[in-house]
Order: sequence, then C-alpha cells, then structure tokens
Amino acid sequence: MVQAPKSRIGGGLAWKSALGTGLMLIPFAVLSAQDLIPAVTPGGQVRIFNSDAAILESTENRKDLPCTVTPDKPNLGFDLKFHAGYEVSVPLKELAGSENQLTMVFRVVPEDRSDDPVYLSQRISVPSIDNDENGLAYLQGTFNVGEGKYHIDWLMRDRAERMCSFHWDSEASLAAKDKPMVLDIAADAVQPADTEPFKQEPPVQRDQRDSALNVKVIMNFAPQDSTSAALQPHDTAALISILRSIAREPRINRFSVVAYNMQEQRVIYRQDDASQINFPALGDALKSLHLGTVNLKHLAQKHSDTEFLTQLMTQEVKETKEAPDALVFAGPKVMLDDGISADSLKQLADVKFPIFYMNYNLYPQANPWRDAIGSVVRFLKGAEYTITRPRDLFFAWTEIVGRIVKSKSGRTATANASVQ
Repeated sequence: MVQAPKSRIGGGLAWKSALGTGLMLIPFAVLSAQDLIPAVTPGGQVRIFNSDAAILESTENRKDLPCTVTPDKPNLGFDLKFHAGYEVSVPLKELAGSENQLTMVFRVVPEDRSDDPVYLSQRISVPSIDNDENGLAYLQGTFNVGEGKYHIDWLMRDRAERMCSFHWDSEASLAAKDKPMVLDIAADAVQPADTEPFKQEPPVQRDQRDSALNVKVIMNFAPQDSTSAALQPHDTAALISILRSIAREPRINRFSVVAYNMQEQRVIYRQDDASQINFPALGDALKSLHLGTVNLKHLAQKHSDTEFLTQLMTQEVKETKEAPDALVFAGPKVMLDDGISADSLKQLADVKFPIFYMNYNLYPQANPWRDAIGSVVRFLKGAEYTITRPRDLFFAWTEIVGRIVKSKSGRTATANASVQ
C-alpha cells in the first residue's frame, strides 16, 4: 500500500490510500465539534483529569501515542474572526484493533491575559482497523481567536491512556492597512469554532427614526465554479458572512431577502419586509439545492438562464411594491452566453434607488470580465465591489452603507423642498 496525498477534514478523521492506479478515500469517523470546557470556580479553574493537567503543564512533548502535530497560522475569515488550529497525523497501525476513541484536550493562553486560559476538548470515535493497515490518519481542529499572541498546550489520548502532546505559540495580527477593520471577536479572545453557519443573529438595537433604512438583498447562492455539484463550505461561509454584515447594520430596520441559484434557475428563499433576516429558515431552504443535475426543461429552452435572470431582475427591481432605500446584489459571477437585452434594460432605467453589487470572486485574475449582473448594475449607474478577501467585505460594506445613507438624505431633502 502506498500512501497518497492527505485529506483535510475539519474535526474529523480520514485516510487516503493508493491501490494500483485507483485512489480511494476512506473516512472512518463522525465529524465532531470542539467543546468549551467551562470554569467550575469563580477563579476560572476547570475540571479535567490530573494526568491531563500535568501533561498540559509540562514543556515536554509526549509520544506514547505516536503523532505529528502541525500548527496552522491564524487566518482571518470572512466572518471577521481569526481561525487558528492544527493538523495531526497518526499511523493507522497505532490505532489498529477494535473500536477506539481519541480525546483531545488543549488550552489556549492569551499572552496579555495569562491568568485567563481557555480550555477546549474534542472526541473522535475510531472504528475497527485491520492490523495490516499502513497508512496515516489525519485529524484537524480549529478554534477562533482575536488579535493577540497565544500559547497552546495540547494533548491527545486513546482509551489505553497512551498520550501524545505538543506545545506551540501562535500570533494573530492584522496588516497595518487593515487596522481600521472592526473584527467580530475581541482582542485576546478565544472561542470554539462555529459549527452552525445558519444560526440566528443576536438582537441588534436598530434605528427607529424616519431616517432608518429599508434594504433589499438579492443573493446568488452558488459555488465559485458554476459547474460544481455542491455548494462548498468556504463559499457558503463567505456568502453568509456578506449577508451577516448587512444584517448587523443598526441603521437598517427593514430587510427583504431573495436567495436564488443560477445553476438551477430558481428562487430558493424569499423574505419580505422583515425586522431581521431569518438565517435558520434560509439554511433550511438551501438544503433543497441539487447542484450537478440537469433540468430537461432548461435544456430544451434556449437561453433559459438569460430569461430567468431577466425575469428575476424585472420582478425584484422594477415591480417591487414598495421601493427600498437600496438594492444589493451579491454572489459569485453570473456569466451568460447571451446577455440581458437592451429592451429589458430600458424597462429598468427609471429606478430611483441606488443599486450595488458585491461580487464574491476569490480568483478575479482568472475571470476579469464583467458578468451579466455587473452589466445591469453599470447600466443603472450602480457600484460594483469585488469581494476576494475579508478586508474587501469590510471596506465595501462600510462604503455602501455610507452611500445609502447619503442617497436617502438627499431624496428626503428633495421631497421636503418640493412640499414646501
């Protein structure tokens, strides 16, 4: 058996093996979330085994259970949190036998708050493994941190109490040009990794004055690769982060959301004139996506994608019952063989509210061309922003909301002047 390139599965366990010319991926553990170990005393002490505590305190790396730990450098995500973590490899022969369980316990100590460590744990079930397996098992864990320096003490043990431990330092910092960014996690803070992308946002104290905003969002929930058979987790995380940035804006007190998918050419979810965006309902609706399948009706209808987008634009931009203070398109590029016709564009020409496009594009150099939505936004004298990195999202939304406020103030002043 020849070991093949490794598979990274967050919070889980997997191994790859190459047999002849075939490549086989064999996952053999349920993905498991990391749990925060809560303090049991006012002084911040936690309840863990004395043997675990001694190993975490030790500066020695234990290898009773052979493993190799590779720390990951903290990386800023679209959710405006730093994601830190590690990858562990273990020889499969060390896990051979009947079912086993691996328990990880680790603490993260902020350098500026060394008296306030955070303890996390994770358990992974391992099924029976043959004694002649020669590959490697790969495990991965992640946690969230704010800006700061941290020391991590980590251990893993199996049911036979064999130990593997490792200790490392990590630093999360913004580049100088990104210092104006306001992160969604405080400096020196440590949190378990988010496991539910569609959890509901906590309440926001919203502006209730007449100047409060009403914003409509039209989002294409699709992968970067339009031919992909699945919406990838990193794409979902980025798109949801764009929507959460909008949802957290206190100057907006009314939301309308239209989620669609260009590959399936259908609206997946709609929420009209609400006080907050219903993320759990959106998540449930997205489960209905079946990317990679072919709709025979669309095959028989030439340029069905153009017709779908034209109808969507007309309905959501022109025929809306109450004009919003702004309309925001968001999502990956929509490249059509046949663009929206000039006649259809003319029907949208008298739109009175500003229009923006937050184009989620991880690889702008690979596709620098303006897409169908960008062409419409340009025709309507709107503004397009390319969202490639977290900083792009932060600065784009900061500018967009400023322009929406300015636009509404101008329209309100004009309306008041005409009444007088």
